[in-house]
Amino acid sequence: MDDMSLKDYLAQGGKLTSPANVPPRYRAELLKLMATFVDSELAGAAGFADTINDGPGIKERIAAAKIVLEKTDNADKVLKIMGDFGADEARYANHHPWTSRLDRDADIGTRRVEQDMRLAVFNYPLQGWGDAVVMNLLMGQAVGVQLEEFTKVSYQPLAEAFREIAPVEARHAELAFEGMQRLNGEGQGANLQTSVDYWWPRVAASFGIGNPDRFEALRAMGLRHTPNAELKSAWEERAGATLGQLGLRTA
Repeated sequence: MDDMSLKDYLAQGGKLTSPANVPPRYRAELLKLMATFVDSELAGAAGFADTINDGPGIKERIAAAKIVLEKTDNADKVLKIMGDFGADEARYANHHPWTSRLDRDADIGTRRVEQDMRLAVFNYPLQGWGDAVVMNLLMGQAVGVQLEEFTKVSYQPLAEAFREIAPVEARHAELAFEGMQRLNGEGQGANLQTSVDYWWPRVAASFGIGNPDRFEALRAMGLRHTPNAELKSAWEERAGATLGQLGLRTA
């Protein structure tokens, strides 16, 4: 299959199954997508791990530990695919300072830090249990929307991995909602709203600002299907409805 016919094949919804038949630009974009997911999962897990003992009860601490374990496992699933492309799996997990965070009032928008490819939102620190639960709800629902997009990528092994990961991440958002319900019932609504106001714009920024030319190039490769603005709108609707159930408002 020559390069032009491969381009047409991908543009028509074709799937690739092996690093051997992946062209250079496709490879670069695929690795960037995978690194962003892996780094975000590892950074998210590392940040949440520090809040496990802030949980108000054993049930909450077990749920938090389970989330940390499963996010790390989700990262490993995708890292194994990166390994097929030559990534050093053994070194990767220890290569970046996953627990590092910026100041709470830092404003980096959608920019990444130099150390890794985590989404910008994972550079901000959590402040206690309630704040961590709010962040996990909002970001969990954003991940849900993003995974609906990622399960359609044209690299078949990665699409299959994301299909395994999606229900696990969905459960994390459900656990966060249950945690917010409990806190809300204990009269913590005002504190939860403060955290929503803080995390809402930072989670929203994780959808990016959108570059039409870049999107079209990725769509031609089968690595994107839905524009960032549409994904963000889907998240805003979903997260807004969930907050409404708790008597909270969007920021």
